[in-house]
Amino acid sequence: MIWHLIEGEAGCRFAREHGCSAVIVDALRASATAAMMLRAGARELLIVRDVDDARALRRQFPDALLYGERGGLPPSGFDGGNSPMSVDSVAGRSVIFTTTTGANRLVEAWGARAVFMGSTVNAPALTEALVRVGSDVVLIPAGLTGDPTFFAQEDWAAAVAIAASIHPTIGEGAEAFSYWEKRLHQEGLEHLFLTSPHADKLRRVGLSEDIPFCAKWGITSAVPVAVEKVDAAIRCVDFRNR
Repeated sequence: MIWHLIEGEAGCRFAREHGCSAVIVDALRASATAAMMLRAGARELLIVRDVDDARALRRQFPDALLYGERGGLPPSGFDGGNSPMSVDSVAGRSVIFTTTTGANRLVEAWGARAVFMGSTVNAPALTEALVRVGSDVVLIPAGLTGDPTFFAQEDWAAAVAIAASIHPTIGEGAEAFSYWEKRLHQEGLEHLFLTSPHADKLRRVGLSEDIPFCAKWGITSAVPVAVEKVDAAIRCVDFRNR
């Protein structure tokens, strides 16, 4: 297995075109929230790009919950946001989930060998799942939809921490891997989350507690994996229950 690190839309495209497993690493916060919703007992996640798509899907599945964010906060009429610390009410329910970036990247990666959402919170279980699939891997630091210049420090730190935990052969992105591995060793994972530009955005909307929570390591074995397309949505379940 060769592991690549390629940010954003380019990483999604590479995974599709080369038959790799894609891992969407939206560390603050969609990848962590998706994993924690499945840990809390959500039956499935129906992940869509747009708020309008989410509301339309809710009309089709009226018993589903609407979760997600724009500008860090839940859109009007949603049942919940994008906080991995506020997911208890999803137990036994289908959840329609849309976020600014992580949801977009998941949809963009559909068609790859397998498509996962992963971060530090589920890293050990994620690496086990990737080994079981057996294909080459693209870890995709999510970045920010619509702004390719955005410095997604926490996404790179999380992606490199995941790879470094099992010491794979690194293909594309080897130079970036070396850079971030050194910074992880010097500064620590939580510090890189806390000092990221995205963390500042979350503080401004009163969500500072989510930042250190998302930097936790291996607190859940739930690994969201895409299993089918349902209209505008990509349906995800826990890899253990696929």
